[in-house]
Amino acid sequence: MSTAASTPLFACSRCFSRHPFEELSPGEQLCKECRGLFPVVKCTYCRSEFQQTSKSNTSSICKKCEANVKLYGKPTACEYCNTIAAFIGNKCQRCANSERKYGPAVTCEQCKQRCAFDRHDDSKKNMLQVDGKLLCWLCTQSLKRALARTKQHLSVDRHKHRGHNHKDKRKSDMMKSKNSGDSLNESQPSEKKSKLNPLQGELDPNSSDHVVAMTQLKETIASLQKKVQQKEMELLSKDKLITELKAQHHNNTTDLRNEMKNKERMNETKFTLMNTKIQNLLKEVATLSKSAKKNNKNTKSLLNNTENSGSGTDSPSTN
Repeated sequence: MSTAASTPLFACSRCFSRHPFEELSPGEQLCKECRGLFPVVKCTYCRSEFQQTSKSNTSSICKKCEANVKLYGKPTACEYCNTIAAFIGNKCQRCANSERKYGPAVTCEQCKQRCAFDRHDDSKKNMLQVDGKLLCWLCTQSLKRALARTKQHLSVDRHKHRGHNHKDKRKSDMMKSKNSGDSLNESQPSEKKSKLNPLQGELDPNSSDHVVAMTQLKETIASLQKKVQQKEMELLSKDKLITELKAQHHNNTTDLRNEMKNKERMNETKFTLMNTKIQNLLKEVATLSKSAKKNNKNTKSLLNNTENSGSGTDSPSTN
C-alpha cells in the first residue's frame, strides 16, 4: 500500500472535498481553495484573526465575541491590554485566564504596557518569549505576521535566485561544450574566467550586493514593524477614547433621567399640595356662604318683628 493511500483524508467543511488534515485550516477546517475565497480579518473586540465564511456576512466580529455581545452587551476596555473585550468585569477573557494561570501581569518589552505574562514554569511552550524578550499577546501576533511576511519574501527571492542560477548553469555548460576541442592550457584560463564571472555559480553570501540587500530588507522590516505598532497604538487609543465617550454619554444620560424623575416627583408633590389647598378653600367658602345666609335670615326676622311691634303701640284710641 502506498503512503498516499495510507494517509487519512478529512472533508472540507464547505466544499466537502477530502484532504490531509494538515492542509485544512484550524478552526473552520477549510481547504486551500475555500480559504482563498474569503479574507482573513481582525476581530474588532478581541483583535484575534479569523476568516470570514460568507460573502453576504462581512462582519468584523468573531463568533465568540458575537455570542458574548448577545449575552452581556457591548464590552469595555481591558485594564491590561486595552482591547475592547472585557465583557465581564474589567479584564478580557484572555488576560483573565493568563492571570489565573501564570500570575499577575508584567510589562511587555515591546509596547511597554503591563499586559504580558511570564510563563517561567513552561519555558518550552512559552510562545510569548521571542528572542529573549517577554512580549504581550498583541505584540507577539504582530511580530509573527512580520516574520511570516519576511519568510514569504525570502522564499520568493530564493526561487528567483535558483531560476537565475539554473540559467547561468545552462550557459556555462554550453560554453564548455563549445570549447571542448581547445587545449588544456586554453581551458584552464576559461574555467578561471567562468569562476570570476558573477553570472555563473552560486551567489556569494558575503558579497557587498547580498549584504546591502539584507540590510535594506532588515530596515524595511523594522520600519514596517514600527508602522504596525503605531497603527495598533492609534487604534487602541481611539478605542479607549470611544469607550470613555460612551461611558461619559451613559453617565450624562443617567444624570438627566434622574434629574427629570426628581422634577416630576417635585411637580407631583406641588400639584397634590395645591389640590389640597383648593379643596380646603372651597370648604371654607361653602361654610362662609352658609353662615352668611343664616345671618341674613336672622336679620330679616328681627326687622319684621320690630316693625310689627311698633305698629301695635302707635294705633290711636277710638274714644
